[in-house]
Amino acid sequence: QVQLVESGGGLVQPGGSLTLSCVASGTFTAINTAAWYRQTPGKEREWVAGISNGGMPNYLDSVEGRFTMSRDDVKHTVYLQMVSLKPEDTAVYYCNADIWANHRLKDYWGQGTQVTVSS
Repeated sequence: QVQLVESGGGLVQPGGSLTLSCVASGTFTAINTAAWYRQTPGKEREWVAGISNGGMPNYLDSVEGRFTMSRDDVKHTVYLQMVSLKPEDTAVYYCNADIWANHRLKDYWGQGTQVTVSS
């Protein structure tokens, strides 16, 4: 069974920084595409950043220049480095990945990690 586990969330002051990690575990061949989403109460889950296998990351306009997504395929981990955080970045952040396992590509979600930006 493949699992995605996020970590790195927390409370930070406006202007601060956090780096989220998402580790894939279990029996699988490789991570194909990966993405970070976020969600606040009462709102739909929002795509924040995405990266393909060997491609360049893409970002939501409101985080462009402040967030950096990367991946380490040896460690089966994707990251979201967040700087210059704003109160409106407060949300539960979810990792999403399409993963090759048993010759099939399947979509997985992590459990989410809370990011709170507040003074």
